[in-house]
Amino acid sequence: MKKKNTKSLVASALAVTISITIAGSAQASESVLTRSSGAPVGNNQNSLTAGPLGPTLLQDHHLIEKLAHFDRERIPERVVHARGAGAYGVFKATANLTDITRAVPFTASGKETPVFVRFSSVVHSKHSPESLRDPRGFAVKFYTEQGNWDLVGNNFPTFFIRDAIKFPDMVHAFKPNPQTNMQEASRAFDFFSHIPEATRTLTLLYSPLGIPRSYREMNGSGVHAFKFTNADCQQYYVKFSWKSLQGNIGLSPEQAAAIQATNFNHLTQDLYNNIKQGNYPVWDLYIQTMKPDQLNDFDFNPLDTTKIWPEQLVASRKVGELTLNKVPDNYFQSTEQAAFSPSNMIPGIEPSEDRMLQGRLFSYADTQRYRLGINHMHIPVNAPRVQVNSHNQEGAGSSIAKTSTVNYQPSHSAQGFTDDKQFEYCPTPVTGNTQQIPFQKTQNFKQAGELYRSFSESDQTHLVNALAADLVTVKNEQVRTIFSSFLYKSDAEYGERVAKLVNVKLDKVKHLAISYKD
Repeated sequence: MKKKNTKSLVASALAVTISITIAGSAQASESVLTRSSGAPVGNNQNSLTAGPLGPTLLQDHHLIEKLAHFDRERIPERVVHARGAGAYGVFKATANLTDITRAVPFTASGKETPVFVRFSSVVHSKHSPESLRDPRGFAVKFYTEQGNWDLVGNNFPTFFIRDAIKFPDMVHAFKPNPQTNMQEASRAFDFFSHIPEATRTLTLLYSPLGIPRSYREMNGSGVHAFKFTNADCQQYYVKFSWKSLQGNIGLSPEQAAAIQATNFNHLTQDLYNNIKQGNYPVWDLYIQTMKPDQLNDFDFNPLDTTKIWPEQLVASRKVGELTLNKVPDNYFQSTEQAAFSPSNMIPGIEPSEDRMLQGRLFSYADTQRYRLGINHMHIPVNAPRVQVNSHNQEGAGSSIAKTSTVNYQPSHSAQGFTDDKQFEYCPTPVTGNTQQIPFQKTQNFKQAGELYRSFSESDQTHLVNALAADLVTVKNEQVRTIFSSFLYKSDAEYGERVAKLVNVKLDKVKHLAISYKD
């Protein structure tokens, strides 16, 4: 009897101890600091040492884990578009485009698609002031019922170059001198004195639009020509552009300098504060389309990223609205780890033969694999909102367990997946021999001149002064002369004004300009 009572007392005491321990654990998990493994931390102020004056012990696992994780906090910085701000929102179609595309965001007027948008600087580093002159990225990730579609564009409708083979060199020229780690205008102008097709985009860069007042007050563009394909595989070339309902407003160098003196983050701050206050920014999406047999109807190549499609030649129409209404809960998890690539397309949208786009299809996806790892699509901001049936498996950072015994295709197993012929790429005719030749229709200057003449007098003066302020620092007179001749060929007044400010001989500028064919 005594024995039984003793056992009962021990059992009761054990039960109480267990219940207290469990209750304590539940309480600790809510407020007590833990290691990554979930184990509670007893002392986060002092390392474990051998006595009060002894060395720190390697067995202090909390210390080792804390330092090791800190050492690896930073992932590789984006080689371009390093500094950015992002937000979630919704895209609402305002037109049914099933006659020209089967892309699901455009299958019905009023259809809504969730999105994540990242705005960014292009050249400057992650912690640079947001008031520096720079093109801006405007990347939109559509989470559709048929996977993710990334429309990865900029705030300018054109780009500096027309062939991706020049892209690494262009970025190197914009980036700091490898010897001094300082950015130098002379490097960029030395490069662009060989790249006359950049004249229009450089004109935009040095205009007031080269320094946006806010991301909300900034237009966007898909830049490239893409292809729409409908259910019958009929193809249409298409360009996308975003028009801000808040306006398209830039800053003067003086305004930018005043902001930079007190605030390195004005673009991010403006975007986040307005969204948090319920002042949601809105953009209208416009498209321009043409049939394949129209490509040769123009005096420029419509697949050249240094050219716009003038609206008087190719009309635009509104097809949707983009509203940003939520700031990410954590910058790193969403904005920093967001991975955009033009190769993320859905049925109904295909790449064109645009040479810059063809290069970006590989390069953007490849840089995400380097920066975030092969499984970057498992990260929530990048993950599709649909079931993924893929046999891609394992690798660093994998967070999706494969439970099927079949990890190959084709298979007779009920667990296997099948491809669906309705989603095959549409056939496209190709002709000619493999070759490496430049564009046949270059027209490097006409649109640059038209852009200059479209500016107000004050904006023209802003452009001339801002461009000349950088160009005059170039010590090589030949570079200054050549670049001034590009401007003169675009518009005589434009070239004369800059040539005068950068101290080059106008007769040499005119002589060079006459030799250019446009």
